[in-house]
Formats: sequence, structure tokens, C-alpha cells
Amino acid sequence: MRLTILIPTYNNGATVCDVVKRALAVWPDVMVVNDGSTDDTLTRLEAVSGIHLVSYPDNRGKGGALREGFAEARRLGYTHVLTIDADGQHYPEDAPTLIEAARQHPTAIIVGSRAFDDPNMPSGSRFANRFSNFWFTIQTLHSIPDTQTGFRVYPLNGIGGLRVMTARYEAELELLVFSAWRGTPIVPVTVRVYYPAPSERVSHFRPRADFARITLLNTVLCLLAIVYGGPRMLIEKLKSLIAR
Repeated sequence: MRLTILIPTYNNGATVCDVVKRALAVWPDVMVVNDGSTDDTLTRLEAVSGIHLVSYPDNRGKGGALREGFAEARRLGYTHVLTIDADGQHYPEDAPTLIEAARQHPTAIIVGSRAFDDPNMPSGSRFANRFSNFWFTIQTLHSIPDTQTGFRVYPLNGIGGLRVMTARYEAELELLVFSAWRGTPIVPVTVRVYYPAPSERVSHFRPRADFARITLLNTVLCLLAIVYGGPRMLIEKLKSLIAR
């Protein structure tokens, strides 16, 4: 297994360098995708040594940044990518736990699951995750505790849906659904999460617009589950039974 930590970022100048340096302290291979930031993010990153920096001038959304990072990781010969958000909510120190789980389950997507009983967790985030979890179960017949976390390990050969992946936040849910349809195991691992005070939070999530996009995506995925996902999962199940 050859793994790089991938950190997509857009206008996270105040937090991204701390995340990057903490990631470098636990793992030597770190890639950062600067998704067209308009603040001082790029200038700050260029001053950090030891990282592989991918940058482009136009903002393509998180889905676009992930796609760029996955493509670059493949080009460089990596087999796995650990993604972590640049806003400081995740603890890079938990990355070795996810990496060890990936070693034990090399074909699986490892999902860093947050604790939803944290009193500091925004109520909107709690509701959005429960909403997303419900539809994920309907679409895949699988249940996992956290479908919206950005702290994950992806096996690059096991990711489904890259060609049709949407551009923004809903892309991470889409990756899980398409991967589940193609039979990729999904293994949850408990991780810590830091929720700063509301005045310190930096979020590019647009509640109305992005929630509407997620709702539309779930509608499309439910339809696809009937005509594609369900039959695909049945085929994968039959293949595994025959292989035994």
C-alpha cells in the first residue's frame, strides 16, 4: 500500500497550514489541492516545505478538487488516498488509525466517523448527517454512522462514480454510494472532531443551495438504485458467492 494524505482547500488561509504541518508530523506524503482560493491560502502553502502542491486559478468545488487530487495521486503511483478537510475540524493525529484500518482492509473505503453526541456539534450538521445516512441506507442497503465526514481513506482502484462525480459537497456522498454499488467495502472508524466557536467557523457550505443540490442528488440516486445500483449489487453478491 502506497498512500498520500490529500487536503483539498478553498480560502482556508487561517487554518490550512496548521493542518498540513500536523499531517506531515504523522505521515511523510502530503498533497494539497488549492481549489482556486482567492485569499492568501496559496501564498501560505508555497511557504510550506515537504508537500506536493496542486493549484489552479478557478474554483471547481470540493468534488472537483478531489477528482484532481485522485488523478494526481494515480499519476504519482499511489494506491490509496487519505482525505482530510482543511478547516481544522479533523485531527490529523488520528490519520494513523485510519491508515492502519486501511492496511487491514486494503480494498475498503475507511470512513472516519464522528461522535454525534458532541454538544458543540452544530444542530444543522447533526440533522444533515442523519438525513444523509437515511438516504444512503435506502440507496445501498448498507448503514454507516457518518456519511458526510471528509476524513476517509480511499483505495484508488475501488472508487466508483468518478466520471459522473458532482462538483460540490455532495460529491463525497456520491462516491460512497457508487462505491457501495460496485461492492467496495465501507469500514467506519471512530475519530475525534473539533468544533470551534461559531464566530471562528469558516464554512463554504450554502445551506439552501447546497441542501437543494443534495436533495436533488438523493432523488437521482434513488432512481439509479432501482435501475443500476440494485442489480449491480446483486451481481457483485453472486460473484462473491461463486468465488467461494
